Amino acid sequence: MIDTLSAARPLVLVGCGKMGGAMLAGWLDRGLAPSAVVVVEKHVSPELAALAEKHGFRLETAAPANVTARVLLVAVKPQVLDGVLPAIKALVDAGTAVISVVAGKTIATFANGLGTERIVRTIPNTPAQVGRGITGAACGPAVTAEDRDLVGALLATIGRLEWVEKEEHIDLVTAVSGSGPAYVFHMVEALAAAGAAAGLPADLAARLARATVEGAGELLFQSPESPEQLRINVTSPGGTTAAALAVMMGGDALTKLMTEAVAAAAKRSRELAG
Repeated sequence: MIDTLSAARPLVLVGCGKMGGAMLAGWLDRGLAPSAVVVVEKHVSPELAALAEKHGFRLETAAPANVTARVLLVAVKPQVLDGVLPAIKALVDAGTAVISVVAGKTIATFANGLGTERIVRTIPNTPAQVGRGITGAACGPAVTAEDRDLVGALLATIGRLEWVEKEEHIDLVTAVSGSGPAYVFHMVEALAAAGAAAGLPADLAARLARATVEGAGELLFQSPESPEQLRINVTSPGGTTAAALAVMMGGDALTKLMTEAVAAAAKRSRELAG
């Protein structure tokens, strides 16, 4: 599907920070013609400038006047979106599909700002930077089957894709998988700190904690077994793991903590809608 994009009807990426950059790298690696890509980034980093020079895609610091997008992907910070939408409206016509990668901002916000309802609201996560992301996506009322297929092909370049039927579920996707990598990274920090508190050298504890989560994640990725079964596999009755899990699972302690964390993130996502 991505080969249907062209210089005449390109994919226009507005905002090329970490997430936009991960997507751009995925498209180029998947064989999207650089001539079919236009990047609009107000603050061009040396890395982005070098990438543009290497691949030959068009790089602009403001929305160009002579471009009409087949796909317009907006990956800017939520706090600047209100100023961005009027500046990019001219890139959109009746044949443009819009992909939002802007946390908390609704399909209605984009529809009002751009004058189209062919909008797919998404929330990817940072493992997209290594091609192992997970993206939740919800369609606006005018999204066509062709739009959906093309958006799916584009988002597949950065990992897995899950379609959700209700837009309001995107706030929950944000709270679970969008913000989720930070929860895992903090768990590594906490595990390392616990090892140091127990008497390990801090640098050794940090290496052990990091490698443990890296390995567990890879095992989870490769194994057909459920997380529950993988936990059971490593838990000998009366052993050391069982003793630790008695603390973490006693009174559903960790589940309750994660439930509160996800609820707080979802609430904040709704607040960002304004």
